Amino acid sequence: MKPNPLPRMSGEEYLAFERASDEKHEYRNGQIVAMSGARRSHNVISTNISGLLWQHLKGKSCETYAGDMRVYLPSEDLYAYPDVVVVCGEPEFQDEVFDTLLNPVVLVEILSETTEAYDRGDKSHSYRKIASLREYLLVSQNQMQIEKYTKHGDGFWMLTDVSGPEGEVPLESIECTLRLSEIYDKVVFEPKT
Repeated sequence: MKPNPLPRMSGEEYLAFERASDEKHEYRNGQIVAMSGARRSHNVISTNISGLLWQHLKGKSCETYAGDMRVYLPSEDLYAYPDVVVVCGEPEFQDEVFDTLLNPVVLVEILSETTEAYDRGDKSHSYRKIASLREYLLVSQNQMQIEKYTKHGDGFWMLTDVSGPEGEVPLESIECTLRLSEIYDKVVFEPKT
């Protein structure tokens, strides 16, 4: 994701711009970055994860959002669109438009060639500063592999790497276990060259 040749904006200007736009953009400390379209595997994985979470969270005090729920990190001056978001209890929004969440509990990013370095680096570091966040997943779309960051205590994060069709990702914050065989259902991996 490369910055657009758009002028720098304040957060308020970005929100007005974004809400009027037909395309999605992230906001990074005044810079506007266009969000590109996703491949089939990305969409299948996102749908599978959000469907599994929705099924698990039915009748509970948590909600799941896929793809279009913007999350705001005031300390980082960042507006981002995680691939999947879970919030528990009362969702907190930035304003009365209810399109910018402040208190996610679980975030999921599906890695792509164009976003992987940013998702693993600056964005991951920023996400882990969200006070309400308990778990953060980085999901490969090239192989059955998920990296899970789990928050312990006052900000100590532990990384767990899970791979293969028998792998399972426990999400303690929402008492759910995701099976990689279900997350990657119908995903066709390209042969490695």
